[in-house]
Amino acid sequence: MLGIEGVKMELLLPEDIYLKDELIQGQLRLTSQSNQTVESIEIKIVEKYKRGRGEAKLIDEYLLGSIEMDTHLELDKDEVKLIDFKLPFTKMKSEMDQLEDSNILTGLLVKVAKKLKDVKSTFRIEAKANIKNTKLGPVAIAKLTFD
Repeated sequence: MLGIEGVKMELLLPEDIYLKDELIQGQLRLTSQSNQTVESIEIKIVEKYKRGRGEAKLIDEYLLGSIEMDTHLELDKDEVKLIDFKLPFTKMKSEMDQLEDSNILTGLLVKVAKKLKDVKSTFRIEAKANIKNTKLGPVAIAKLTFD
């Protein structure tokens, strides 16, 4: 009922992912210890934006893109299914990022300011499946490193 011994899900991503492409192509690997029905899968990319130090540290998360797939996929016991996906996203740019891109001189100043303010972004992909007759569907999370 809880889905603990049900469907297992894994994200398979290429080694080289480029932020400028604004598209991630990958696969989901699904396996199960019993016959299951995968009703839908949601995949999203999230940016975690940190800035500041100590008590002044601020952290925000931004949804850059998401897709919902209605699969209604029958998964037999010990079967492995691979599902291809394409996840488009839009990189958010702060005012500082826009200044950094505007010209070389301001770009250098912004880089120094970001370093002083300890500005960092990390990215992750989250996939969550809805399984028929279970309360807790499987979740897969992968950290992304952009080239």
